[in-house]
Amino acid sequence: MTRRPRPAAPAAHAAKAPPTAAGDLHAQLGLRPGQSIELLKALHILTRDGRLNQDSRRKLKQVNHLVQFIEPVLAALPPREGGPLLADHGAGKSYLGFMLYDLWFGPRGEGWVYGIETRAELVERAQALAARLGFERMRFLPLSAADAAHDAALPARFDVVTALHACDTATDDAIAFALHKQARALVLVPCCQAEVAASLRQHKALQLARTPLAELWRHPLHTREIGSQLTNVLRCLYLESQGYAVTVTELVGWEHSLKNELIIATWTGHKKRSAAQRLHALLEQFGLQALRATRFAALPPPACDPPP
Repeated sequence: MTRRPRPAAPAAHAAKAPPTAAGDLHAQLGLRPGQSIELLKALHILTRDGRLNQDSRRKLKQVNHLVQFIEPVLAALPPREGGPLLADHGAGKSYLGFMLYDLWFGPRGEGWVYGIETRAELVERAQALAARLGFERMRFLPLSAADAAHDAALPARFDVVTALHACDTATDDAIAFALHKQARALVLVPCCQAEVAASLRQHKALQLARTPLAELWRHPLHTREIGSQLTNVLRCLYLESQGYAVTVTELVGWEHSLKNELIIATWTGHKKRSAAQRLHALLEQFGLQALRATRFAALPPPACDPPP
């Protein structure tokens, strides 16, 4: 019996696919139609030959997914001469601001994106990139979120405030900025919430003597987790007390990021008295009364009657 010869194994160098056309590349990488390849390369999300590594793929998925949440928020805004104004706090390398401009502001020919970032070198790079790409309605300022609310270089009002992984209390500063600027919407992905956990840790012995609930944060790991969860609950109640409807959801799968909570708040004008009362009650329950003056300055005084 004659054996058929086995086909030759493919050469090792044949494993690499040839470069694809621009349209094929968008589909292959999961990009949006018309999304700028040049921008993604300039942000080092794509390599020079149009490839993604695992970290870049994760970053691209997060930011693109967040853009998809923000687009309907922008579309629902009441008309404004010149288009909507968006402030992105803790902008970093301004991935979010650039992609929003590329996919939403740029094609519409209206609206402005302001990137607010403390690191001057990142601000300078973002300004240079915006100029190179012709993104004329982008501005970048070397400011903290806390200082930005009263800086004369910024408009008196903003429509949307975003903060993607603004660390610890920078998210609270972004919320204060939004309230001061009478923002119509906020889109927040909080990160590294440490302030409340530190306060829980400081008063742990007193709370353990006072209530069995303190067992929830007796161990250091639980202190950090409860502090993070409680921080975001308080933020949501605060926004509801100030006239916003709040939705909380996941940004992307937990395999991509542990800091995955997405808070979307839209202005209704209806300030929920019950939310203010419950916030006061939680501050009392967890021994966090000192935060009233620093993080919840616009909160009305506590009422005498208990929350419903």
